[in-house]
Amino acid sequence: MKIGFVQFNPAFGEVEKNLSNASSLIEGVKADLLVMPELFNTGYLFTSRKEALDLAEEVPGGRTTEALARMAKKSGAHIVAGLAERDGDEIYNAAVLVAPGAHVATYRKIHLFFEEKLWFSPGDKKPAVYDIGHCRVGLMVCFDWFFPETTRILALQGADVICHSANLVLPYCQDAMITRCLENRVFAVTCNRTGSEERGGKKLVYTGRSQIVDPRGNVLYRAGRETDEVHVTELDVTTARDKQLNEHNNLFSDRRPRFYGALVQKLQGG
Repeated sequence: MKIGFVQFNPAFGEVEKNLSNASSLIEGVKADLLVMPELFNTGYLFTSRKEALDLAEEVPGGRTTEALARMAKKSGAHIVAGLAERDGDEIYNAAVLVAPGAHVATYRKIHLFFEEKLWFSPGDKKPAVYDIGHCRVGLMVCFDWFFPETTRILALQGADVICHSANLVLPYCQDAMITRCLENRVFAVTCNRTGSEERGGKKLVYTGRSQIVDPRGNVLYRAGRETDEVHVTELDVTTARDKQLNEHNNLFSDRRPRFYGALVQKLQGG
């Protein structure tokens, strides 16, 4: 299976330009699955909830989801991409999965980072896994990486590949995802954006370095910090289904859930 990412620098608020750039970048690319950045169509650094609401779209009926479906149909690839989803008066930092010509699923980011809490509602649905024929994929968005429970619940549901759309500004994620893959024996495609944004007296610099990691924690490919880049790697996704560490240890059957109760119990006063 051929899996890749589309790393580039979205222009804030210029949806048509960003859609056109993404489409141009994947022109002629042969892949089964492509991952694009978080909020790839709008940019990230909102300055008000109204601004976020104005740029948010309905899913699946909005122009971005429909454009992605057309890109998927033209390329023959499934595509995962991040966007602001509008549902009534609520806005979600979401990722969509589209098949050639059609919307498949939407994931709403459950762990909001920094000022995202001012503009977006936290995701209201559990992370889920989707069978796209070639493999089973799980979706997560940016700061979800900081919470190991996100990757673990997707792995326990049978994900072969974690599709991770991101706008990373902290320096830790790329290395942390190596551990996420190793402890769950899954592939992960982290697609980050590049460039910087300066709006409303604030400036964010994005770290690029999109990457593909295998179930043994090997970085199969990592992009540069600043370059627009599409990279596709051919993988045997079935290797993610082998959770055997050695002849005595199986990553999942060795789990002792009856001792993990504190992980799901709200601390008193917390």
